[in-house]
Formats: sequence, structure tokens, C-alpha cells
Amino acid sequence: MDRLTEMEAFATVVDQGGFTDAAKKMGISKSAVSKHVSSLEARLGARLLNRTTRRVSPTEIGLAYYDRARRVLNDAGEADALVTSMQSAPSGLLRISVATDFGVNHLSPVLGEFLAEFPDITVNMVLNNRYVELISEGFDMAVRIGELEDSTLRARKLTDTTKRMIASPNYFQRFGRPQRIDDLNEHKLLHYSNQSSGNVWKVTAPSGEKRQVRTAGWLSVNDGQSLLNACIAGLGIAYLPSYLYADAMKQGLVEDAIPDLPVETQGIYAVYPPGRFTQPKVRAFIDFLVHAFAEKGPHDW
Repeated sequence: MDRLTEMEAFATVVDQGGFTDAAKKMGISKSAVSKHVSSLEARLGARLLNRTTRRVSPTEIGLAYYDRARRVLNDAGEADALVTSMQSAPSGLLRISVATDFGVNHLSPVLGEFLAEFPDITVNMVLNNRYVELISEGFDMAVRIGELEDSTLRARKLTDTTKRMIASPNYFQRFGRPQRIDDLNEHKLLHYSNQSSGNVWKVTAPSGEKRQVRTAGWLSVNDGQSLLNACIAGLGIAYLPSYLYADAMKQGLVEDAIPDLPVETQGIYAVYPPGRFTQPKVRAFIDFLVHAFAEKGPHDW
């Protein structure tokens, strides 16, 4: 008996809460659904469902199997949809969420080339500095930077960026330069209020030890470019990705706060709900970004 059909029957029973509704969902008889599930249990040598006259529920083993089976079924569905979508021309409205500073500096400049290549796609790029719920807010995808939260979203890495503690030469002249992580407690720290780690910088000591630095109490800003401007103005030390500070560092406007610290690496990702990558417009834009960012040198990030 086909394994995927057995998986689908079992997962649908769990989703629908019983064999009758599962049969209606699958468009087959109740006895056929029961036969598929029984065959699956026999093959695995385990009871996956608790059956009573009033309800059906997964056993502990069944619940664990359901999680994996549902992923397999979703992947199989996406694979089928991918073949179909690859034969269709990318078109339609593409809604993208991206942090303001990254969108202004790195996505906006390449959109013209993308739209010229795919004239049937219309882009709505929404710039904001908050965590956006893609599905409930109607977005096809987002570009996110740093550690990704555990979720049902799929992700594809576009490139990497580095992150450093920086300050202006003027700041160091007035307040001195910290020599080690503990010295930061005596300095003015500029905090990016929308970072997922809250008011904490996660840094690595020269020894490789992971450390945390609390940043609350001086200046908090919810926009990366504004935070960089405050840093250049000598207001304090900021912890920023290189795609923001690279040009300022080349011009001598900012310097490493603690040069001996290892440089932290962060991923830049395209994230999207399951199934969206099979849409030609989403796949086309993500593939375009991977190629566009690959053409940039490491110094750009």
C-alpha cells in the first residue's frame, strides 16, 4: 500500500478528529480511510490512534509521527506545485516586508532591475522596523537579518553580514576606548530597540566565551540608520551590522570599539510561509536576490 496515502489518511484523521470527516475530506469511503490507517499501524508496529465510540485522538507515538508526517506531506505537495509553477510565468502582486534601513540601502536600488526582468510582477515593499506576521498581515515574504525565530516559516539564506561595536573618534577622545567587554559597563551604549534579544548585546570574548551586555539606560532607537547617525555624532557605542556602518568606517567616521573582539556573523534571509516558494513571483524574487547579493563583495556586508 502507498506510504504517502497511508500518511495522508492518518494525518487527515488527526486533523479532522475522526474517520467520517476524514473520509469526506479525502473523497473516499470511511472504510478505505480505516484500512489505510490500520495498514500504517501494522507496518510501523505501533498504535497511532486512540479509538473510542465518541472520539479519535493520537497516542503519544501517534502525535510524534503526525508532526513528521505532516511535514512530509507538505513537502510532497510543494514539490508537485513547484513543477506546475515552474511552467508558469511569474506575475501578480508581490508583497515584501523588510527593515527600513536595509530596504532603503539594499533592496530599493535593485528593484528596477528585477521589475525590468519580470514586467508582469507588481511589487509592494513595506518598510518597517517591527516583527511582521506574514500570513495574518498578507505578506508573501520578508527579508530578515540575524537569528531566526523558531516558526513554521521557511527560510533561504541570501548572504551573510558581520556585526561590530563601533563609535566615533570624537567619542573615544572624550570617554576613552574600552579594552574589554566588562569596560562597556562604564560607557554610553546606544540600543536598537527592535532587536529580538531585547536590551542585550550577545557578544563573543577573545577566549570564545559567549557574553551578554545590557544596554538599557542611555539612548534607545528603533531605526538602524538613526542609530548609526547618533553613533557618528559621538553619542555612544553602537552594535551594528556592517551593511549599515561599512561606508562610515571607510570614511573614518566610526571605528572598532574593541578591536580584539571576534567579528560576529549574521545571516540575511528570505523568509516565507510554507508553499509560497512554489509561487513563481516569490521564487523569482528570491532567486534574483541570491544572485544580486552574490555579485557584491564581502566588504559590502
